[in-house]
Amino acid sequence: MIDLKKDKPELKTNKFFDFLFYLVQWTWGLPVNLVGGIAFLICTKIKKRRFQKFGYSYIVYLPWKSGGLSMGLFIFMKDVPENEKWTYNTRIHEYGHTWQCLLLGPLYYIVIALPSMIWCNLFAAYRKKNNVSYYKVYCESWANAWGQKGSKLKMDI
Repeated sequence: MIDLKKDKPELKTNKFFDFLFYLVQWTWGLPVNLVGGIAFLICTKIKKRRFQKFGYSYIVYLPWKSGGLSMGLFIFMKDVPENEKWTYNTRIHEYGHTWQCLLLGPLYYIVIALPSMIWCNLFAAYRKKNNVSYYKVYCESWANAWGQKGSKLKMDI
């Protein structure tokens, strides 16, 4: 059984690295983080949704049918406390997208978000029919790898 309260990334604090991480996210990654930040404020301040800090990111849990969505530092996930394995894996995966945004900045929408949305929404029947993993496409497998490296947690898939 996965303990979500225990399995949080314990990042060693390095003030200079922390400063650089957020500086790059809020400059190079400004377009993605601005949209994510506004959505985060609406969800947490107006809608009063539950949220938590996860590594360098912030996760908001929402009552929706989708899985997860990353917008820079801000991650939006389906609130399914009864499915701890899914929540555990999805937090790590979406955290990987946070790191992709750090690297790609404004290119994130074209290189990651658009292919991810197309793969998620237009190829669901294809994946099911052919038993193809959601993580098969480059942007998703890359998010898994970087999420595990950044969080120091291993996905259980």
